[in-house]
Order: sequence, then C-alpha cells, then structure tokens
Amino acid sequence: MQYNYKILLNKEEEGGYMVTVPALPGCITQGDTIDEALIMAKEAIELYVEELQLRGEFIPDNSNTLEYSINLQTA
Repeated sequence: MQYNYKILLNKEEEGGYMVTVPALPGCITQGDTIDEALIMAKEAIELYVEELQLRGEFIPDNSNTLEYSINLQTA
C-alpha cells in the first residue's frame, strides 16, 4: 500500500531544519540541511507507519487533504 504525507520544514534559529508530519502526531525529526531533513523525515514516517501496522491501528495519510495558505496582516 502507498501512503502520501505532507511534511512541514521549519528553519531553526540555531541552524538546521525541524520536520513535522501533521497527519502523524508526534512524528518529528530534524536535519542539518534540507536534504538531510527530507531523508530523516522519510525514515521517521516509515518507522511510525511500521509501528501502527504492528499494532493493527489505522494508518492515516494525506491523500484527501487540500492545502491552503492564509496571509494575515496585523496593524
């Protein structure tokens, strides 16, 4: 089965990138570069999904998720 996940990369002030996977609560990793962060994200997602499979739990994904950005301007 194939799953699709959106990830968020946040540049950290001290360097590197933190990666979160909104569809998988608690699935967080990091990397020193974007490429490293992407590799780490794939590994973290694979381990997370593997654990859900072992437990016989529902495996969420983002196949039906729409993504929008909202810009907010304050005074």
